[in-house]
Amino acid sequence: MADHHGKSNGRGSNGRNGRSRYAHIIGWGMALPSRVMTNDEIAQMVDTSDAWIRERTGIRERRIAGAKDSTATLALRAAKCALEVANVSPADLNLIIVATATPEYLFPATACLVQDWLGAENAGAFDLSAGCTGFVYALSLAAQTIISGAADTVLVIGSETLSRIVDWQDRGTCILFGDGAGAVVLRASNMPGGVLTTLLRSDGSGGELLALPGGGSRYPPSPTTVLNGMHKIHMNGREVFRFATRVMAQATRSVVEDAGLTLEDIALVIPHQANIRIIEAAARSLGMPMEKMYVNIERYGNTSSASIPIALCEAIESGRIKADDYIVLVAFGAGLTWGAATIKWVPTPPPASPLEQRAHAVRYWWAALRSAWRRFWRRLESRLKGPATASEK
Repeated sequence: MADHHGKSNGRGSNGRNGRSRYAHIIGWGMALPSRVMTNDEIAQMVDTSDAWIRERTGIRERRIAGAKDSTATLALRAAKCALEVANVSPADLNLIIVATATPEYLFPATACLVQDWLGAENAGAFDLSAGCTGFVYALSLAAQTIISGAADTVLVIGSETLSRIVDWQDRGTCILFGDGAGAVVLRASNMPGGVLTTLLRSDGSGGELLALPGGGSRYPPSPTTVLNGMHKIHMNGREVFRFATRVMAQATRSVVEDAGLTLEDIALVIPHQANIRIIEAAARSLGMPMEKMYVNIERYGNTSSASIPIALCEAIESGRIKADDYIVLVAFGAGLTWGAATIKWVPTPPPASPLEQRAHAVRYWWAALRSAWRRFWRRLESRLKGPATASEK
């Protein structure tokens, strides 16, 4: 296997571990569609049952995007929650990264839509595509951007509407996926901790094992691609399962060792929520009890790049993560890709006061007004200038 990989342990020229800057998670948030789809409902569409799905995946139900939900709107809701927890103004953001396999459009980037709606006028924004590993990739990039000094505050979002690309007649895939979004705010600090080590790897020779073939430059949209179901998820479940059970434990060990820690030092592992059997296999390989593996797949299914930030939010809110805990995030996904991160959790900031919460609401109202004005002015300016000249064309 040919690996293309990236590792970071922050070694540089300053400090005991070579760091003068650290990237801490200071805010978190999640967003879920209100629609819940149970296994019994799926059993009415394909030949399956609640017991069969639970036994093979651990999934009981999942969230499904409604008519007014999209990858961008879910991302926005999660982002607002994360900014409120961090008590950070959108104007303070330097960068917004949206990890997604189901972007709002091929272009513009979903992250740019979120940037506009938030009013984050000082932030760059782009989407990142690494399948279900997308959030870990984005977190690693955000942390290194902060550690290098290129940014101080970064918003990372994982958002998906996988129900829009699922073949609801394919029992092998339609039982697995759900919709949702999660987000974190990272900020620079000279306090040791935060994102300590990351590992990113890929093996494109397995790309066809999990793919959405249609709609790109290889197979542009056409009646044929639609009729052949090429705009839906195609997956070789058996091969993906074998790949996942191998790399999850390997990646976890690697980032823990790079951080100078042992598995006994890890308080909690937050794995990508793809299949309970994959999580159990990883725990066995690591020699860790399942109590150290955070699991919420029974309620949400596989939400791809959103699964880890959603699980992280729930783990924090339920008290599973405490100050000075070491935690690991680990994922695998289409590409094939896999990755992991070791984080030292630090005391979190106090929640925003009611006055500060109202100030956030005013900022979003102003951002919407400013966006509408800019759109109006572009149209007006275009009319006033008249038809484009030959040089402008």
